Amino acid sequence: MVVTRRSRFVKRHNQDIVYRWEGNPLISISDLGFKCADIHNAGVVSFEEEILLLVTLEHLSGQRSIHLARSDTKGYYQVEEAPFLLPSLDSKYKQHELHGVLDGRVTFLEGMYYIMYNSLGEHGYRLALAKTEDFRSVEKIGLISEPDTKAGTLFPARIKGRYARLERTGCDNSIWITYSDDLIYWGSSELVISPREGFWDSDRIGAGGPPFEIDQGWLVLYYGAKETSAGPIYKIGTVILDKEEPGRVIGRSNIPILSPRGNYERIGDVPNVVFTTGAIVDSNGYLDIFYGASNSCICVGTTTVEEIVKNCIESKEEY
Repeated sequence: MVVTRRSRFVKRHNQDIVYRWEGNPLISISDLGFKCADIHNAGVVSFEEEILLLVTLEHLSGQRSIHLARSDTKGYYQVEEAPFLLPSLDSKYKQHELHGVLDGRVTFLEGMYYIMYNSLGEHGYRLALAKTEDFRSVEKIGLISEPDTKAGTLFPARIKGRYARLERTGCDNSIWITYSDDLIYWGSSELVISPREGFWDSDRIGAGGPPFEIDQGWLVLYYGAKETSAGPIYKIGTVILDKEEPGRVIGRSNIPILSPRGNYERIGDVPNVVFTTGAIVDSNGYLDIFYGASNSCICVGTTTVEEIVKNCIESKEEY
């Protein structure tokens, strides 16, 4: 793919450890071959030697759905007009997805691809789960959280025999871990990390894509927001969790790995936002991060797992 040629990533700022692709935005609304109101975030998965994106689109009616994007022969992404995952028409779930489905995060677990996404309905946000084997058809499993819960992402392995996920609750804008025996009923919740007063993530935080298993533990990308007089600024940081006890923090970045600096990240429907729901690690340790910018386009940047671990470990232990 064009976007994975390392020579075409450009460092924009001496504090960011993520190199942006020189052709960003990767996908904007002007690239679509059909009409919609906006384009948001993208989950990502490696499938059959192809990198697939699960892009959230907002339609002219305001309803949102999740669409597949595949790279063409030149390496650029084309978004499919037909939704891959759309709001339910089933009377049991319709009220909970009335305004859309969005922000799908994809996890490969035990031979199946699971998509944990936000459902938005009459009573606000809830987490929902779907699964697919081939990214041609998809089966919804159901709603899997209490109201006012979002930013859910499934671990790619069981923890002590149980499924585990990270989530953001509305009560305190923190990241929690919760467990399940069947992927439907969840509990045994533990607080993982909270917003830190004064820091870049002082107002609210939420998990990005699924955790990556590395030598030091579980590597998690997360977004954080800080309120300013001009509105919130969303940035991306990282945290490393213990492999056996993922409620325990090993390291957390005091300096974000990516901040909104380019015009496409600072100007848009929701300005000053970089927001990730997925990344890919290759065999050489490069981490390609796909992120939404200003709720108006999809971008990509790259760094290495080594650089991220160094950033986390060297940060002060002020969790």
